[in-house]
This record gives sequence, structure tokens and C-alpha cells, in this order.
Amino acid sequence: MRSIWRGAVSFGLVSIGVKLYSATEDKDIRFHQVHATDGGRVKYKRVCSIDGEEVEYSDIAKGYELPDGQVVILTDEDFEDLPLATRREIEVLEFVDQDEIDPIMFEKTYYLEPEGPAARPYVLLRDALENAGQVAITKIAIRQRESLAVLRIRDGVLVLHTMRWPDEIRRPDFAFLDEDISVRPQELKMAEALIGSMTGEFDPGQFTDDYREAMTALLEAKQSGGEVQQVPEVPDSGAAVVDLMSALRRSVERARGGSADDADAGSDSGSDSDEEAPAAKAPAKKAAAKKAAPAKKAPAKKAAAAKKTTAGSGTAAKKTADKPPAKRARRSA
Repeated sequence: MRSIWRGAVSFGLVSIGVKLYSATEDKDIRFHQVHATDGGRVKYKRVCSIDGEEVEYSDIAKGYELPDGQVVILTDEDFEDLPLATRREIEVLEFVDQDEIDPIMFEKTYYLEPEGPAARPYVLLRDALENAGQVAITKIAIRQRESLAVLRIRDGVLVLHTMRWPDEIRRPDFAFLDEDISVRPQELKMAEALIGSMTGEFDPGQFTDDYREAMTALLEAKQSGGEVQQVPEVPDSGAAVVDLMSALRRSVERARGGSADDADAGSDSGSDSDEEAPAAKAPAKKAAAKKAAPAKKAPAKKAAAAKKTTAGSGTAAKKTADKPPAKRARRSA
């Protein structure tokens, strides 16, 4: 186990160094959200609702929204500056009988382990609590949240239960509580007899999670039957490269006057790609670049190169053939 908190239990003038461990763990079968067609993981991005930009985790802060819609932003430094004494100390406030605590208040359960030379005062508090038959009421702050808590003994170890604050417990406001509902004495005796026949000692080991067992059997059956999806390992950057190449390809089609579908699907990318450029155009551009002297004459030479592919002759035909390729050259540049 890995400790999640380190501090001290304050018992009068005695301070007991302890480490806190989660006493429970989830055994539920966990699922990922995947694409039904190929089994690829569905991932989410943290996107700002104002500018639409993806936000790095290091740039995320906690915000409290005011009634008028304004937001108070708090950083980790703000939380560190709060004067919270229970951040590193579990102070025993009083001792009570465990029967006085309603289980509805219990939240999470932790084990306390003595740290270093604190084993002796740890055992002292443990034995004193056990002999008194009581539990200790304390307060503790875990993950920037202060909770009421109770200390008790289980299997020779101090166990801490965090509890809800009284104003966090909802009141059951149900209509039938205000109705005058009565049961017959014979019905009540029969129900009490049934309870008596089913009374026994609680042994949690005799109960099983039937749903989890059925789900495990289902997964094993699908695996043995070959109903599994082989998901290829794709780097995170691969999807971005595919999208970029697709956008470049469509941009080239649009510049060359491709189909309407390709033009509509194209993106507004202004980058060039040597791999996707047509083989006939690439040498022509390089040759024009080598022969061009001033920058102003480059369009004329490109037009001259395009003239060779145009049918017809004569001065008027030459002028009409020169102008469109020159415009196309500027548009694709």
C-alpha cells in the first residue's frame, strides 16, 4: 500500500506520527469508451469554452462562480496559504460511544500506521481506546478539504473514518411520512417472526458480487471465442499527420481546379508538400527557379513554359495562353 497522507495524531500533549492509507479499494470491472467499429480509445480534450483552445493541465485552476456569473479563480498557492491546522494534524476533540454516531455520516475509511519511534504512543492510544470501549472524534484535512472524522480500533490498528458534516446530510422529505398508515397486529407479529427466522451472525465472506462474476464470465467467454478486437498501436501524433496530409492533398486539388467535392472538403492550409506535388510540375518549378534572374520576370517565364502545352499559334493566341497560367501560378504559390 502507498500512504496518501502524513502527519500526527494529537492526543492531549502526546503527538503520534502516523501515515494514512486507504483501507478499501474498488473491485469493479472498469470499461473504456471505445470506437465500436475498430476498438480505438475515445479520448477527450480539455478545451476552453471562450477561445476554443486546448488547455494544458498545468494551466488549469479552480474557479468559483458567483451568483452574477463572475468567476473567482484560485490557484494552488491560494490553497497553500489557507490557515488550515488540520492539514498535518489529527487532533482528538472528544471521546464518545460508537453507538451515538449514525452510520449515514461515514464517508471513507483509512488505516493509520505509526511512523518511526511513534509505535509506543500509538499502542498506548490504541489500548486506551479499546479498554474504554469508545471512539475518538477528530478533524482532518485531506486534498484541500477538511472533514470530521472518527478514530476506532480494528484488528489492532487505528482506523479513521471521515464523516459528512451535519449540514451535508439530507432530510427525507417524503409524503407518506405525513400520512396516518397503520398495520394490523397479526401482520406485525408475522413480520417479526420472519425476521427471527432469518436472524444470524453477519459474515461478509458468505456474500458474493454476482454481477461482477457474471461479467467476468462473459468477458472470458468472448475472449476464448475470439471475439476480441486487435487495436493497432498508433502514436498520438499520427492522427495529426494524417489530417495534415489530407488537408494538403485537398489544397493541391483545389489549386489545380479539382472536383467540387474535393474543393468543399479542403481545408485552408497554406503549406506545401513535396511528396504530394505532381511529378510533372515539380521539375518545371525548379527549372524556372534556376533560370529566373529578377523576381519580376518569373511570371513571364512560367507563362512561357505553360505556352508549350497550349495548342495553336500566333500573337493573339500566345497572349490568351500566357495570362491564365500566370494567374494559376500565383494562386498555387
